[in-house]
Amino acid sequence: MHDLGVGFGYLLKGQRWVARHGKQYGFGLVPGLITLVLYVGALVALAVWGADFVDWATPFADDWSSPWEGLFRGFLTVVLFALGLLLSVVTFTAVTLLVGQPFYESLSEKVDRDVSPDGSAPVTGLPLWRELWISARDSLRVVLRALLWGVLLFALGFIPFLGQTVVPVIGVFVTGFFLTEELTSVALQRRTVDARSRLALLRSRRTLVWGFGTPLAVAFLVPFVAVFLMPGAVAGATLMARDLLGEETEDGDHREEPDATPRPR
Repeated sequence: MHDLGVGFGYLLKGQRWVARHGKQYGFGLVPGLITLVLYVGALVALAVWGADFVDWATPFADDWSSPWEGLFRGFLTVVLFALGLLLSVVTFTAVTLLVGQPFYESLSEKVDRDVSPDGSAPVTGLPLWRELWISARDSLRVVLRALLWGVLLFALGFIPFLGQTVVPVIGVFVTGFFLTEELTSVALQRRTVDARSRLALLRSRRTLVWGFGTPLAVAFLVPFVAVFLMPGAVAGATLMARDLLGEETEDGDHREEPDATPRPR
């Protein structure tokens, strides 16, 4: 249980770090705002044309008597939008990290330099296109696993009582784990820790991961909150990655604020 508090503490420390480094926070908002615009447009389109899509996809229900045809297609429309909303929550972090790879990598590197006793930060030395490819490939794997969990939990949601009480709680913990996996990948990828090793590392301290990711998953359910928490979440995940790897960390308040521009390639 101690790790739950430690994980939540890293989430708070990350938010405090970006609050002290305003330029880093400002640059870190840009990818989230871009992704938000894309997702809002997609969800609006789904809300407007979702019923038409369901009608097109279920021609066999055209001859059903009232009210069954309307109830059936109305239910499918709600399910379609719910799945779209779930998909947006699960994939938002992955897409934002991919869009903002140079920004978040620079932010994570500056956190490392700020709290490292010798002021250093690990770098991969890989070209940007290679890092983007690795990030996209690993994010796709995470998203596919998250979708499988999402479909399973959605199906379990139809179980009376348990589906309305226990299953949503499990869903938040599962989402929190996947969010943490995505966020820590920024720092761990710079340390050349591959996806399989990252997953094993996180599973070795699940309670720490849940303490960090579960409150974040709850916050991300509130519209627009994810955009404003993302920079601090990346910073906090970097601090937690150092803990997972046993790296020494010191308070970086005394250090001068680093330059806010992404490092050149």
